[in-house]
Amino acid sequence: MGVLKVFYFSSFLFSAVYAAQECSTSVCGTSGFAIRFPFRLQGTQPENCGYPGFNLRCNSQGVIILSLPYSGEFFVRSINYGAQVINLYDPFDCLPSRLLDFNLSGSPFMPSYYQNFTFLSCPSALTRSRFTPIDCLSNSTHTTLATSSITLVASMTMCKIVATLPIPVSWPLQYDEGFSSDLNGDLHLTWDVPNCVDCEANGGMCRFQSSSSQEISCFNDPQAGKNKGRTNFRIMSFFITIPAVVCVITLAIFICFACPRPRWGRTNAAWQNPTPAAVTPETATVTQGLDESTIESYAKVVFGESRRLPGPNDITCPICLSEYNVKDTLRCIPECQHCFHADCIDEWLRMNGTCPVCRNSPSPAHA
Repeated sequence: MGVLKVFYFSSFLFSAVYAAQECSTSVCGTSGFAIRFPFRLQGTQPENCGYPGFNLRCNSQGVIILSLPYSGEFFVRSINYGAQVINLYDPFDCLPSRLLDFNLSGSPFMPSYYQNFTFLSCPSALTRSRFTPIDCLSNSTHTTLATSSITLVASMTMCKIVATLPIPVSWPLQYDEGFSSDLNGDLHLTWDVPNCVDCEANGGMCRFQSSSSQEISCFNDPQAGKNKGRTNFRIMSFFITIPAVVCVITLAIFICFACPRPRWGRTNAAWQNPTPAAVTPETATVTQGLDESTIESYAKVVFGESRRLPGPNDITCPICLSEYNVKDTLRCIPECQHCFHADCIDEWLRMNGTCPVCRNSPSPAHA
């Protein structure tokens, strides 16, 4: 049962790792930017890898396409995941014609700003040299202009007003400048849901918690999917390691239950009645010093001004290693004539019956 649980757990963990790999970053042709959550590249990534309404396609020329429900298809110039902005352009290079009936209903996108523009149809002879025309909507006799200037619209009495519409812009004009625009730049759209701005700012990446969940979490792996070879290597290592671990656990369980156990009665008896080990008696070495009468029988010498001592001595006590001072009381051992501070040698001889320097013992006759 335990082995089965380990196997099921490893299978679940492998599925999670495999799903993470399937939702890794994708690219389309030579677009140069990554496609990842909340966007999903159709035909390459599963549906759970992207948020609803963020589906992208890759055409045969390697161009990314976004399809808006009521406005048709646009080419994707770039995606800024941190700012949550997507830049679009018209496949036929006439964005103003698309803006005349532009509708974002049914999509998760919205413009950064709206600004009212008036489209004018003017005689070409009067306007081409003075204003910026919309070439794709103009011909040899009439020029189409677009302006946000109310003053300019009022002054163009020779022109016909085609429409006044709110046009998506990246940044609104602050003043009535009195000029026209060709409106042929990129279309800047943004989105509020899902909101992954904080996650991206912290170096993470949003993703669904699982393939069956609609709850979004932030994962701190912004490089996921960029090193696909490394991911494959980890998955292969995981696939090899788990069976090996399962085999080791199975073998351990088999050995635990299959091997004969020792008989407890005999083992317990052995512990209760251990055979006494032979004990070899150690010979104790006892060091015995001299008695007080013997110590007092050794001659005392007072260290004089001449700083001379009898026998093989210098002016330093061999026990405390301090130099003798004038009027210090010294004691000398008769047999070897080695001298010491009286206090030092008395303490020594009470515990040892030999000279500290030559290790000779006093003769029995002297004792």
